[in-house]
Amino acid sequence: MSLTCKHLVIKSKEKTLLDVNFSFSRSFALIGESGSGKSLTLKALLGMLPHELEMLLDLETSYALERGKSIAMVPQNPFTALSPMTMIKNQFMCDASVAEAYLKSVELGVDVLTRFPSELSGGQLQRVIIAMALAIEPRLLLLDEPTTALDEESKQTILTLIQQLQERFGFDILFVTHDIETIESLCEDVAILKNGLIIERGKTKTILSQPKESYTKELLASGFKQRRFRT
Repeated sequence: MSLTCKHLVIKSKEKTLLDVNFSFSRSFALIGESGSGKSLTLKALLGMLPHELEMLLDLETSYALERGKSIAMVPQNPFTALSPMTMIKNQFMCDASVAEAYLKSVELGVDVLTRFPSELSGGQLQRVIIAMALAIEPRLLLLDEPTTALDEESKQTILTLIQQLQERFGFDILFVTHDIETIESLCEDVAILKNGLIIERGKTKTILSQPKESYTKELLASGFKQRRFRT
């Protein structure tokens, strides 16, 4: 499978916010500071941009992208991604038997279905959200800093799990993150975003070991510090 974004341009009335192109066939990371255009890229692929923004999107893929069918997303903060007053079983958009199967695939018991989000840890919640995403059998999984809100142990668990699930189900990954360790372990290719433009791209190992642009070197030196949410 593959995805080629020949041209993605997003404009407001005042200026161009994003102007990028990229291509990948398995796993790809977009790296940059807040406001660089990472979230805009994800929202464009999901069809979730505000109406006041103008978009030009030219995609070529080996699969049809349709939100809720072939494309799914795992958000960065599992504590706000689910309805706190609704049982987990009522937040899956599929039959109970399907929900149970995907919960098992993320190493959770079916008892989770009768619990509320507040009864689960951050790592458990993120696995529930991954199961919900997998239940639509996506061809492309968008990951919006999915380990940012987790402690180190939970982060490593989720990263390993995502790798195993990709091998099992064969979906592509587009990963937005600040975490250098996440990039190294999961993404084959990477692009560095600055002010809505890709300034450097290539194989992850090459970019991380031999960055050419000063901005990339600064990001690497910063350690990709993560924002923290409640645990």
